[in-house]
Amino acid sequence: MVMTVAIGGLGAIGLDLARALDAGVPGLRLVAVSARDRLKAAANVAGFRDVPRIVELGELAAADIVVEAAPAAVFEQIALPAIAAGRILVPSSVGQLLPRMHLVAQARASGARIVVPTGALLGLDAVRAAAEGEVSSVTIETRKPPGGLVGAPYLDAHGIDVLAVTVPTVIFEGNAFDAAAGFPANVNVAAALALAGIGPERTMVRIWADPGVDRNIHTIRVEAAAARLTMTVENVPSEANPRTGRLTPLSVLACLRGLTSTLKVGS
Repeated sequence: MVMTVAIGGLGAIGLDLARALDAGVPGLRLVAVSARDRLKAAANVAGFRDVPRIVELGELAAADIVVEAAPAAVFEQIALPAIAAGRILVPSSVGQLLPRMHLVAQARASGARIVVPTGALLGLDAVRAAAEGEVSSVTIETRKPPGGLVGAPYLDAHGIDVLAVTVPTVIFEGNAFDAAAGFPANVNVAAALALAGIGPERTMVRIWADPGVDRNIHTIRVEAAAARLTMTVENVPSEANPRTGRLTPLSVLACLRGLTSTLKVGS
């Protein structure tokens, strides 16, 4: 059985994913994409072996699997039709789920599934396992080159010129819910961690602008009755969009493979 895939957004995540699917993934077929610039999108997929249709955001829901890889502002335009149609929704903008957990109830009613890829993180399986028991704290510390934080609403609201930072500087401390609202393009990792563990209100986030690093570095610490976890990952920023990492489209691809694989290891 072959499952059809549609991708909303052809930026740093969506285009790499589209190319990988067109190259061939057993059990999956890319049938549609959507992008703000339709002419550019047409040029990007023109050389594909199996050229997908270019459709409006709401039409993506005709596919079995809908991947959201678009700017956070259009999240609902992709998610709502997919959920209403009972599809599998794979969101890249995981932070947009936190203020919209009612979508989970809607998915339950329609028969849809929301499958969150691990993105730039590691160890989410261990966090999920620990959360089956007692967990006292979950924290994530993120360090990014200042340029990778440009445009975050939190910085604009607080008048922070992140490009003027010359030494490692903490620019945000709070919970994952507030971090996702203030840095929608930067902390999907924190949102995924919160959903895997003890929730966005109890998951604490610290964000550094660090001109001394050239990677997006995430350190997770979990204190639980079953284990103490400390994990660090250093992701290479995407050349197309430094706010995300090269690992992110690969993570979505691995997630999609897991939906059809005979042998599936971990999440």
